[in-house]
Amino acid sequence: MKSIPLYKFYKEKYHKKLLIDVVDIAFIRPWLKKTPIYRDNFYRIILITEGAGEVSVNNYKMNVKPKCMICSTPGEIWNWLQNTDTLNGYVLLFEEEFLSSFFNDSLFLERLPYLHPEHTSPFLILDDILYEQIRHLIILAKEEINKHKNIDPHFLRAMLYAILTLMNRARNVGNGEKQVNDISANRYVEKFIRLVNEHFTTEHNAEFYAKRLCVTTNYLNRVLKNTLGTTTKLYIQDRIMDEARKLLNYTSLSISEIAYILHFNTSSYFIRFFTRMAGMTPLQFRNTNSSEK
Repeated sequence: MKSIPLYKFYKEKYHKKLLIDVVDIAFIRPWLKKTPIYRDNFYRIILITEGAGEVSVNNYKMNVKPKCMICSTPGEIWNWLQNTDTLNGYVLLFEEEFLSSFFNDSLFLERLPYLHPEHTSPFLILDDILYEQIRHLIILAKEEINKHKNIDPHFLRAMLYAILTLMNRARNVGNGEKQVNDISANRYVEKFIRLVNEHFTTEHNAEFYAKRLCVTTNYLNRVLKNTLGTTTKLYIQDRIMDEARKLLNYTSLSISEIAYILHFNTSSYFIRFFTRMAGMTPLQFRNTNSSEK
């Protein structure tokens, strides 16, 4: 694969701007067969109702089955792996603007642990009652959208809010890493994480983020050290490395092309940076990971 396909939200699907949609997994199956590895520029939440199969989001893998939910934020990499032809359920898609235009809290979605930029896992497990409640709300939203005419966005917004709130009660299948609630305690950290996710490919310097947050670089460093245990520079570098690993692992882009995407002045500079951070060259990393697949 030369590059990872990026799916954009089809805002005019229903002949007027609507930033939410609900479809069956069967509807997206033809696309999954063509491009099982992809990214979205929107939020994607999937409820599994039938079947079993292995799905990966940002290298978190799980054998999903009924009463499982899978969540992703914009930019995360999906990979539909084994036996996914048997999976059925619902796919809930929406853009941040659909909620942010209504709620005053611009960080509402990031306050949800399973949609936070630092979430520990994209997978949720529902009990019987929670499963029926969420399934019922998703079906109500799907029926409203399928009317095509006189769709009520306020009703859909209420359904989405209820679904997201109920999902907060589900059991997150994590990997034992630090929970995001500790991170959320500081508003500067939340805004910094969001800015890095938006600009890390083009802005590598701490000064840019401190300026956007209207604080000094020293103050931002102290905040990150106290909450995340890292510095501004290291956090940005780790984010760049995470993206570099994904591009090396999931695409056939050349080293120079990846260096260009990540805004390194030269491929040599990128190779030195990657080698220092990973203990191996980008090519060695790619060859090692390809041999393990």
